[in-house]
Amino acid sequence: MQRISASWPASEHIIAFTTTRVEGESLPPFDHFNLGLHVGDDIDDVLKNRARLLSECAQPDVQWLEQVHGIECVRAVRDHTVPIADACWTDEVSLVCAVMTADCLAVAFRQDDKIAVAHAGWRGLLSGVLENTLQHFDPEHTDIWLAPAIGPQVFEVGDEVRQQFVERNANSSQAFIATAERGKWLADIYQLARLRLVSSGVNIGNIYGGDYCTYTEQQRFFSYRREGVTGRMATVIYRNIPA
Repeated sequence: MQRISASWPASEHIIAFTTTRVEGESLPPFDHFNLGLHVGDDIDDVLKNRARLLSECAQPDVQWLEQVHGIECVRAVRDHTVPIADACWTDEVSLVCAVMTADCLAVAFRQDDKIAVAHAGWRGLLSGVLENTLQHFDPEHTDIWLAPAIGPQVFEVGDEVRQQFVERNANSSQAFIATAERGKWLADIYQLARLRLVSSGVNIGNIYGGDYCTYTEQQRFFSYRREGVTGRMATVIYRNIPA
């Protein structure tokens, strides 16, 4: 299983990474390491991929979510329920927090022994999923990692999306570049996330990542916008028991 490890300062006990599409059981168009049960893939193949993920994490439990592009952040539990939410947090050891993406932004949080991960597509980002997750942290002392998402060179949106962001934060205008087509803009979802986080009290020096493009890196990442029918990566974070 290949992974993209968090680019924040290394921690011996807190591990965060995003999976890739490489080295799994799923067949095309979900090849290979698809972790989404909701995309039409063979369920047995997905469950094998999920089992491999947990095995490589060496962790017994994971909190999966039914993501709806909302702002709900729930406390992770070990009873295998799948709540409707787009973020989860925990301060327990050996409990994996996870969200799935295929172009949307995933954001990992850590502060001391507390961790979280949020699914922040543009709708959730606009509505406040990051701010809602930060309610469980002291923003000034929280590290943030922006996991692989669609890059600013290809994430095209319309006037209505840009206008909604600018209405909430005028500085958001700097995250949009006009295209040659009237009413269309290239959006930088990483920059939009940074702006929302900083306005919520996170130090800009504590925000890491934002270095990949899931759309253009076809061999490494799933991309819903590129392929339509495709698999899902997972961004996970967990805390090991200290030796």
